[in-house]
Amino acid sequence: MGGKVIVVPEYIEVSGPIVFLAGPIQGAPDWQTRAIAYLRAHAPSLHIASPRREYLHNDFNYERQVDWETKYLRRAAKDGVILFWLAKEAEHFCDRAYAQTTRFELAEWKVRHERDGVRLVVGIEDGFTNARYIRRRFTQDCPRVPLCTTLEKACATAALVVRPTR
Repeated sequence: MGGKVIVVPEYIEVSGPIVFLAGPIQGAPDWQTRAIAYLRAHAPSLHIASPRREYLHNDFNYERQVDWETKYLRRAAKDGVILFWLAKEAEHFCDRAYAQTTRFELAEWKVRHERDGVRLVVGIEDGFTNARYIRRRFTQDCPRVPLCTTLEKACATAALVVRPTR
């Protein structure tokens, strides 16, 4: 049976591993659609949680978004993998630091990896700001976390790390 793609604000209970697609949305290209297509083609039994969706005017609910992400990040941490793709900035917004939420989440889940063994895969696109520092810290502190340079390699690695049972 094929895995499900879960997109905010849907709450779907699934059994089996989940890949959570963590990374920038605002100002970033739609890398999540590419990741979903890759995973569906190469690991169709995996469930995928993607926080990106198109919002209608005034349809964004901050609390609902954060709660949804928290639920599925924690679910992937228990049974699955959190795939961080650090895409380079495509569109600049002066009122917001690029990937500010992603950077917080990356640090949070880095610590949870160190403490609890949460499975992570980190992909960093050439041109992502401060990539050198992130690579250095992961190399120092989390040598078992795969660091990838392409989205396809990050997706392939995440599928291998999870090793779905079905």
